Amino acid sequence: MYLKSLEISGFKSFAKKSSLDFKSAVTAIVGPNGSGKSNVAEAFRFVLGEQSIKSMRGKKGEDLIWNGSEEQPRANRALVKAIFDNKKKIFNLDFDEVSIERVVNRDGVNEYSINGTQVRLKDVLELLAGAHVGASGHHIISQGEADRILTSSIKERRSMIEDALGLKVYQYKRVESERKLEKTFENISQVESLRREIAPHLRFLKKQMEKIDKALEVKDGLTQIYREYLKRESVFIEYEKANLALEKKPLFERQESLKKNTENHKIFEIEANIKKERQEKDTLSREAGRLEGEIAASQKLIDKTRREINERENITISIKEIEKLFQEIEIVNEIVEIKKIIRGFLDSKRVINGESLLKEAEESVLDLKRRKEEIERQIQEKESNIRNLESLEREVLQLSSQADVIKSQIESLHNKEERLRAIEGDFLREVEEASVLLGVAVTGFNNLDISREQILGEERKVQEERRREVERMKIRLEELGASGGEDTVKEFREATERDAFLERELADLYKSSDSLKTMIAELQDRLNTEFNQGISKINSAFQNFFELMFGGGTARLELVQEKSQVEGDLEEGFAPRNSIEEKSEVGIEIDVSLPKKRIRGLNMLSGGERALTSIALLFAMSQVNPPPFIILDETDAALDEANSRKYGDMIAALSKYSQLILITHNRETMSRAGVIYGVTMGSSGISKLLSIEFAEAVAVAK
Repeated sequence: MYLKSLEISGFKSFAKKSSLDFKSAVTAIVGPNGSGKSNVAEAFRFVLGEQSIKSMRGKKGEDLIWNGSEEQPRANRALVKAIFDNKKKIFNLDFDEVSIERVVNRDGVNEYSINGTQVRLKDVLELLAGAHVGASGHHIISQGEADRILTSSIKERRSMIEDALGLKVYQYKRVESERKLEKTFENISQVESLRREIAPHLRFLKKQMEKIDKALEVKDGLTQIYREYLKRESVFIEYEKANLALEKKPLFERQESLKKNTENHKIFEIEANIKKERQEKDTLSREAGRLEGEIAASQKLIDKTRREINERENITISIKEIEKLFQEIEIVNEIVEIKKIIRGFLDSKRVINGESLLKEAEESVLDLKRRKEEIERQIQEKESNIRNLESLEREVLQLSSQADVIKSQIESLHNKEERLRAIEGDFLREVEEASVLLGVAVTGFNNLDISREQILGEERKVQEERRREVERMKIRLEELGASGGEDTVKEFREATERDAFLERELADLYKSSDSLKTMIAELQDRLNTEFNQGISKINSAFQNFFELMFGGGTARLELVQEKSQVEGDLEEGFAPRNSIEEKSEVGIEIDVSLPKKRIRGLNMLSGGERALTSIALLFAMSQVNPPPFIILDETDAALDEANSRKYGDMIAALSKYSQLILITHNRETMSRAGVIYGVTMGSSGISKLLSIEFAEAVAVAK
């Protein structure tokens, strides 16, 4: 047994997960109309990669998913999984069991898996093709399709028989070879076109090569003068760099020294100190002036006091004042009191404490003079400090002036460096251009034997003239078209090699085309041989099954030719596209003769006779090249009881070669099955499975 089981979940009416195990050579699936029996056959088509939704009675992928009922909500996806026994390696996989799974989601996206690994549809189809299995091949015959082989055209009938004989692989190989041959002819045309395209360019490159040869002399002369120019320029630049470095060193040292000195004596600090000292001097000067004013005022007061004292000594006393003094004395008896009164009178007539005040005033003047002298001394110190700071300021200004001179000299050196860098930049560009134009021949200019003294002893204008000569020679070389000479030589060599390669490629393509023609002829011969042998075998089996079904008569397949008009081909040697020619196609015609009736040809058969004939032919095709399993979906619906027994005998005979899955209402057909699955559907619209295995049932009955 090759087909082990089929698992269905969410597919059409199978809302819940259902599993069918195929343990018998013949398995029957039965049930009332509309219960979902045919959905099992469509599940097989689905999992085997069928892409036509219409052939599975739907319009879009969503129609294949359980759409829900009152009891069971709709599913989001449909899953069908088929498991095969691969111990005999009918599939090209190193596994004893192969599972193929397909899932369709409501967004229409399909997923394919082989043994749990997600794969492409192409991978599934290739795996099945190796085992002579497909989604819509002769091994899956749905209700109403059995008659299709009788109603098909001779060309379609031939294609069906070739498929049954397993000749599609050779046809695929032949078509692939023809496609390769066509591609080879296209490649030959392209290669020849490329050679024709290259030819003018090759002729042009040959002329360019002649110009390059003429330019070699100019190139050699340019190389020599270029080398000398670059050698002299490099020595000049190195010399100038060294001189500039020597000139810069003492200047930078002096600049650094001046910078340190000016940093130690910053001019703004000196100016601030001078300003501060001058302010303090002015403050002291104002203080000295104030003291001098106070001294003058005090001196005037002293002089005035002295005059007053002198004037008091000679003061005139009136008789009236003496009489008043006498009266005061008269009333006093004690001599002490008398003295006191007289003394008071005398004191009142002279300056009170005049001498004491004069003394204090003189001491104050002396103090003011001492303070003035101290302030004058401080003023002198400030003047000395100011002179020192002004002297330091002059020194710093001189240092700054020297720094400016040094800076100017350094700027001059920088300008020289800039000019030298520009010269060096031009030199480097010349070196790069020379290496591109002349290659390694000029890059070794440093090895040129020219003494340093000769180079430095030469005037600069001579080197400039040498440079102008280099430019003139480059222009002359460019006019000859040899400025890119190496590229042209390389292009000429590549074009020559390309042409030679295309010539070899053309020879290989012609050889390949001959090989493909031979292969196509061999494949066609093999197709014809195996087809003829297969037709012979099918005819033998067809005759046997036909006699079994009808009790005699004859039935055979015959090769016939049918002529059709086709448009001419565009290939050279054929008629133009708008011409019409006749093309002969070989097809298959079915010739039958019933026993005891003068009936020949399919058109004269009744419905039942056509059904028996198509069944006999399909069984004959399956017996010649038996697939691993065959699914028959109510192909016995039109048979009466007598023919049903014959049909059952054919089922028994065919089960020796292929595993059979029968969807039927026929009791006779059911009796030939080892396992029967019953499909039922309740009010919920969900298909359910019941199974009966006759061997176990018999054992239980015993």
